[in-house]
Amino acid sequence: MSSTRMMITLLLIAPLIFGSCVNRKKLVYFQAGDGSIENIDQYLTPHLEIGDVLSIEITGADHEIAAPFNQAELVRQGNQIGSYENGIPATYGYLVAPDSTVSLPIVGKVKLAGLNRNAAVKEVERVVGEYLDSPSVSLRILNFKITVLGEVKNPGTFSVPNERLSILEAIGIAKDLKITGERKNVLVIRHENGERKEYRIDLTTTAIFQSPVYYLKQNDVVYVEPNRKARYDASILRSAGGIVISATSLIVSTLVLIVK
Repeated sequence: MSSTRMMITLLLIAPLIFGSCVNRKKLVYFQAGDGSIENIDQYLTPHLEIGDVLSIEITGADHEIAAPFNQAELVRQGNQIGSYENGIPATYGYLVAPDSTVSLPIVGKVKLAGLNRNAAVKEVERVVGEYLDSPSVSLRILNFKITVLGEVKNPGTFSVPNERLSILEAIGIAKDLKITGERKNVLVIRHENGERKEYRIDLTTTAIFQSPVYYLKQNDVVYVEPNRKARYDASILRSAGGIVISATSLIVSTLVLIVK
């Protein structure tokens, strides 16, 4: 083989060799950082938002007196997993209205949006305490869901049975990132106080444990973009597709001329 032919061969196969060799640092999680997870607890408890559906159970020393405080309404939501009525997903709970309140039996409207769960429990206990001796309140979010999109093996919207889900657990639910997923620049989209906020996190460092989006909130969206290799491969595929289409068009045109 001549040196010129060998050089041409190497130039042709080089992209395949280097493109298939993915650097370990781009794939392995939690490689660098001080490992500290201080102050992460402040993100553990979710804050209630307008549109949330809540389960609120009120008990007291006398169960018969407490019973009227637990007449929740049927709330219908297209994305809510619960009981079904006429084929429409539904659940019994209290909807946080646009005015930030929930309407409780007997006591009326109670403002809960913006409070974390613990503060909301205390607020309901305070209001109900005017009617019921030593009330005890249990509260949880029924429509807690997150969405994972992009370069993951099982993208989709997932309902969460509890109120605590880390971004790592969300990625686990989505069956992990594909090898083509960009681990150093994962996007989390969050709506807070009527505003959209975007966070970028690096899964290859332990700094994620201190991120405000390490624990996800209801309705968060996690997007994993394709990495450089995936974008390069897609570009090559599009270019190759264009060449094939052009060649096919030329062949068809030539055959038409020959037939004529």
